[in-house]
Amino acid sequence: MAETGTGASAIETKVMTSLEDVIDPELGIDMVNLGLIYGVDVDDDGKCVITMTLTTMGCPLGNLLSDQITSAVESVEGVTSCDIDLVWEPAWDMTKMSRFAKVALGIHG
Repeated sequence: MAETGTGASAIETKVMTSLEDVIDPELGIDMVNLGLIYGVDVDDDGKCVITMTLTTMGCPLGNLLSDQITSAVESVEGVTSCDIDLVWEPAWDMTKMSRFAKVALGIHG
């Protein structure tokens, strides 16, 4: 699986850019800057697998976010389908957030 920023293909980079439009409604920050997207893999047939997590295991917005993620990914030219691999390891914590997300949420450090 191509991790973002480590040799990702052009289409995988476009998928990550599209995912920046998927906003967590509770936090008002996109999924990418929150550090919830762990990996993007697009095969030669255009099938995309998003490896991601949620901030908490019981997140009530999981289905809403799943629909928005699928829509964003499938809007990328060359992507034919999207599957989401929801993982809990490694566990998400605030260190996975970008500097932008931390500043936007008023987190210092």
